[in-house]
Amino acid sequence: MIDQRFRTFELRAEGHTGRDITEAVRHGVLIRLRKGQYTVAGSAVPAVRAGQLGGRVDCVSALALAGVFVRASHPLHVQMTPHSSRQIRPPRGIVRHWRACSAPWNDLEVPIVEALAQAMSCQEPRDSVASLDSALHQRLIDLDGLEEVFEIAPRRMRALRRMVDGRAESGPETLVRIAARTLGFAVVPQVEFGFARVDMVLDGWLVVECDSRAHHESWKQRLRDYERDRRLAAWGFCVLRLVAEDILYDREAVVLALRGLRGLRRARRLVVPNSVDFGA
Repeated sequence: MIDQRFRTFELRAEGHTGRDITEAVRHGVLIRLRKGQYTVAGSAVPAVRAGQLGGRVDCVSALALAGVFVRASHPLHVQMTPHSSRQIRPPRGIVRHWRACSAPWNDLEVPIVEALAQAMSCQEPRDSVASLDSALHQRLIDLDGLEEVFEIAPRRMRALRRMVDGRAESGPETLVRIAARTLGFAVVPQVEFGFARVDMVLDGWLVVECDSRAHHESWKQRLRDYERDRRLAAWGFCVLRLVAEDILYDREAVVLALRGLRGLRRARRLVVPNSVDFGA
């Protein structure tokens, strides 16, 4: 649900008097954004801040609100309509994007397609691909929406289209896939083995799992991981487990590990079951 703002005349049209509005603000039911503009209590903090500036949550901030992968730390990005009146000087740390928006005036967030396109100018290319993968995987956009993103985005970004693959289940998976392909690995994402599904298989023999604390912290989960690794080893696969922290913040260490394993170049390739192609 997109957070919205309402003007005084819209609230009056719903039967609310000026006194009703004042009381709603006083009791915390409504939040006053600017003169004559309000939003309901419970609206996301970034949406409230954007509304107070007269804009909408945009770019990586809008993606984060939608649950799309972005880096954890970023300032608030706000879409501002060019030549709009009564501009407020933003506090430090606010990034403003001066452009038109297709959203209705009431919406405090830009459409997801526009946020993805704008974010391409504010992220590293590989992070943009990870955001696109994430949006596809969660079905926040479909393939037509993906094409629309690249129609809106700067022309120089269109080369990223061939790198997008909605099968990735997390941003770190996308980042590892890109690193592996850059090193020359053939990558098959989300491979089903019957007893387990793995994040990716490289060159037909190297299984790579991208682990996060949320899903691999308990001892019970670790035991399941060890069992999977043992069964994969019995089938002739090597398993490399990478943690999200290294993938996100120590890319060189990940690349060195992949490069070292790349040097093994096994002569015999195993038959790898493939998953359904989605968004490739």
